[in-house]
Amino acid sequence: MHGTLNDFVVFHEPTDQVALSPTQIVHLCDRRAGIGADGVVAVRKSAKADFFMDYWNADGSVVEMCGNGIRCLAKYVFDNGLTDKTTLTVDTRAGIKTLTLYPGPDGKIERVLVDMGPPIFDPQAIPVLLETDGSPILDYPLEAAGRTFLATILSMGNPHCVVFTDDNIEELPRRFGPIMENHPLFPARVNVEFIRVLDRESIVMRVWERGSGETWACGTGACAAMVAARLKGLVEEQCLVKLAGGNLDISWKGINYPALMKGTAVLAFKGSITI
Repeated sequence: MHGTLNDFVVFHEPTDQVALSPTQIVHLCDRRAGIGADGVVAVRKSAKADFFMDYWNADGSVVEMCGNGIRCLAKYVFDNGLTDKTTLTVDTRAGIKTLTLYPGPDGKIERVLVDMGPPIFDPQAIPVLLETDGSPILDYPLEAAGRTFLATILSMGNPHCVVFTDDNIEELPRRFGPIMENHPLFPARVNVEFIRVLDRESIVMRVWERGSGETWACGTGACAAMVAARLKGLVEEQCLVKLAGGNLDISWKGINYPALMKGTAVLAFKGSITI
């Protein structure tokens, strides 16, 4: 499945007895020897919500939250008859998220709105090795490969470093992403978004995701990018984030309000694999 071409292997595992190893995750995500994906989503039972999303990046690392992945989970459970609800709660390692599902003419889910929760600015919770007075971290000078970027640092359930630039952002993720992901400032590594503000209602973004490398889209990253742009007074409450794999609609009213993300969820193919 994919959300704005951020793609995932998705499967239903109701027994909580299938424990995939990092090696197996890497195999599943291998685009030549396995299925090929940016990550793996397991749909599991939850005592606190309708479902639990278990999620791993392509390198086998466990991740707190994935905005594009959770939309795919919503489509998966509805289209496969695991629920008939069009409002779902999904537990994640970043807390419970509320999703609104929008069926298309064929009755299958086409788009999903996700309440991503409020952005997190506390350095310990992001986490980032900085001390602040509790206010958002804006324009922090971050050095990578001999160049200094001004970064906005926050969490959307997972850590993000948002960089504003007027450069051609197509080349920046591969060049600077790996260095910034593993910068000693970030004890849990970090996702890196390179963005250019087009106008007050749209921005363009390219992303380097920790554990997956450059991807065509990142839902939490799109939220982080829009929040960063709004904190700097560059965009309105509603903003279109233009990614390599498509567009996401993000809205955010301000501090203490949740970020809302709306985007597609698409089934690419079904199959089986022996691991």
